[in-house]
Amino acid sequence: MQSQTTTLSNGLRVITLTRPDIQTVSLGIWVHTGAACETEDTNGISHLLEHMVFKGTPTRTSFQIDAEIENAGGQTNAYTSREFTAFYAKMLKDDAELALDVLSDIVLNADFPEAELQKERDVVVQEIKQTIDTPDDIIFDYFQEQAFPGQALGRPILGSEQLVLSYDRNKLQTYRQTHYAAENTVICAVGNIIHDDFVKMVSARFQNYRPHPDFQIPQQHYRGGYRAEKRDIEQAHVIIGFKGVDYYSDSYYTASVLSTILGGSSTSRLFQEVREKRGLAYTTYSFSNAHSQTGLFGVYAGTTKRELKQLLPVLTDEIKKIRTQKVSEEELKRAKTQLKASMLMGLESSSASSEVLARQMLVFNRVLSIDEMVSRIEKITPEDILETAGRIFSSRPTYTLVGDIDGHADFDQLQQMLK
Repeated sequence: MQSQTTTLSNGLRVITLTRPDIQTVSLGIWVHTGAACETEDTNGISHLLEHMVFKGTPTRTSFQIDAEIENAGGQTNAYTSREFTAFYAKMLKDDAELALDVLSDIVLNADFPEAELQKERDVVVQEIKQTIDTPDDIIFDYFQEQAFPGQALGRPILGSEQLVLSYDRNKLQTYRQTHYAAENTVICAVGNIIHDDFVKMVSARFQNYRPHPDFQIPQQHYRGGYRAEKRDIEQAHVIIGFKGVDYYSDSYYTASVLSTILGGSSTSRLFQEVREKRGLAYTTYSFSNAHSQTGLFGVYAGTTKRELKQLLPVLTDEIKKIRTQKVSEEELKRAKTQLKASMLMGLESSSASSEVLARQMLVFNRVLSIDEMVSRIEKITPEDILETAGRIFSSRPTYTLVGDIDGHADFDQLQQMLK
């Protein structure tokens, strides 16, 4: 199956992947903007806008927006990340145009009614408080903040209570006008749909969509740092992180394989050493998060105060081992197979496929073929893993802890453990 792409005269890109074997269509609108594109004074506005577009347009009430989709048996949702905002739906094939009509209406025409805005600000504030009250959520905000202090990429996606409560209708309209435009938007559909028909549907609704955004993503620079927050809870949560790779790095897939080996599955080094052999944590894993200009690589574990002192040397020992000792061909082969299988299984879902296609177009301005992605994974050697691990783990660490952490190793002690 091959995707098809058409670029409209205003720069808007339309992608389809036709799958006549299924009876549904997954489609959506992806915009290359998010928390990393905000200023200090507008932190959290991308996320609030994502909520507010569902609250009414000149021709649809909030209830009608939901009802039109659900009455046809469909599902719709949205999300905001650090660099992307998405609005998407899954429908029976005959209702794809209905979904596009609703999604295009809310993205282009949402009028942010004041009564709804007042309620939704309070809803987002509750979401912020819920995150703060959830230690294994808030620790990732702390981690991001220490990795990129004073920068957009280091600020929380949800923003702060004070800022969210200050945003009015004019601020939302201004943000949409400056950040939503054809050149940083992709509309994608995967399923039982004909490309030319879908392009006509999109063109009819987006022909007057402004061509150019009026903002640039600010430069982001990894710094590293330390934050420890004592809480009266049973667990201690810890993340040790480093400067990772960006989307465009030659080491992008190598970092993913490295993460799979270190902590990506139940056969990974961290899971086996931390949980299976020593019983020091119920949950432990590694992650490689890429961004447009930089990236993050880290390991997470949730444990207790008693086990924390034993856990940290084990985590740092595993980092040092993979940084200095070449992985075996067998271990590398297993990690490659796991990564390829995860990627290919995910692409069997039309929703996941539409997400992948849209993001690739926004990041690379093209769709990467499955063969290309598989080939890049297959070419990775033990020497590549060693070189990438050496480069990542030589950066200044980012070290965050939340919970029952009395007696934990401080930042200087962690750095000594990593030597």
